[in-house]
Amino acid sequence: MSNPTLTENQKTQAEIAAPVRSTRRQRDYQQISLYKDVNPLDWEDWHWQLKHRIRSKDELSQIIKLTAEEEKGLEKDKGRLSLAITPYWATLIDPEDPTCPIRRQAVPVAAESVVAPHEMVDPCAEDRDSPAPHLVHRYPDRVLLLATDHCAMYCRHCTRRRLVGEHEKEDNSAGKFDAAIEYIKSNKKVRDVLISGGDPLTLEDDVLESLVSRIREISHVEFLRIGTRVPVTLPQRITEGLANMLKKYSPIWMSIHFNHPKEITKRCKLACDMLSEAGIPLGSQSVLLKGINDRPYIMKKLVHELLQIRVRPYYIYQCDPVRGTQHFRTPVAVGINIIEKLRGHTSGYAVPTYVIDGPGGGGKIPIGPNYILSQAKGKYVLRNYKGKIYTYLE
Repeated sequence: MSNPTLTENQKTQAEIAAPVRSTRRQRDYQQISLYKDVNPLDWEDWHWQLKHRIRSKDELSQIIKLTAEEEKGLEKDKGRLSLAITPYWATLIDPEDPTCPIRRQAVPVAAESVVAPHEMVDPCAEDRDSPAPHLVHRYPDRVLLLATDHCAMYCRHCTRRRLVGEHEKEDNSAGKFDAAIEYIKSNKKVRDVLISGGDPLTLEDDVLESLVSRIREISHVEFLRIGTRVPVTLPQRITEGLANMLKKYSPIWMSIHFNHPKEITKRCKLACDMLSEAGIPLGSQSVLLKGINDRPYIMKKLVHELLQIRVRPYYIYQCDPVRGTQHFRTPVAVGINIIEKLRGHTSGYAVPTYVIDGPGGGGKIPIGPNYILSQAKGKYVLRNYKGKIYTYLE
């Protein structure tokens, strides 16, 4: 039986999943035994993608050739951050190379069971700064609303690994966010609400709309943001229905978690285009990860390709000292060097801010190269990106 005809927005996976401007090898999903008989219409259905996420060693072994370290990681995975990889993301993984940046972000390894002395369960002290269930209030004029503990894929460097994937079934009970909404209403200083999780775009349209509309009704909330990784890990979720729903509550800004240029596929670009064309400004947030994006040329390629899909590089985060992530963390000097190699060497729009989230709840602290060599009253001695010295007189 032949496959049904696809609509314009349901192009074949062979066409839309290939990386933009890349010669790197990537598999068509039907080259993977698990998915060889999947109908293209099912492949493009985000519900199907979620239902068929890779959750076990047996399934994963049909996707990649597991190493001893990965085998050990999967054995120790019980009770920790769940294994969950979307079929879409699986097509991006190099099945033979354990250093593949896509693979390392998704597949557990034995190193996750090693906890360094300075690592914490809740390094950003979000639980301490929670005045109501699902709400974090740290900065004077903005709050973080954790809409769900589910993600399309569970990244191995996750800061909220204490929360995400905790419950198999989503809690969409009436009144779940009542206390959080009432807190925001009662605090007139709150002008900015970030909806995150988990990933809020794993919620059904009507559930997400209910939450967004309640926040939009609060007169002193001026700025509404959504934090997500779905356009990267499950781009099929970005549908015309979702984009049109969000457009009704404009302006809404969106921060998307990108870590590596290999994540920017034609399918991802299509999702970002739909969001941009719905009037949603897009920014990227990357986590600095050892062996994945800690080389200046990789980060430069990432930020350049982000701008080409209308995503503005916003933050590079130092990997938080959450338990079991020591193997991902780089020295701070690595992040500073990346900014040094970007600032002045490429468009200002392409240069994100490198930040450390102060352990214990200190908030985002910008870190960067020092361009002030000395200062006195009315006089600054500065260096530029080439190392040349200039004096500025006030």
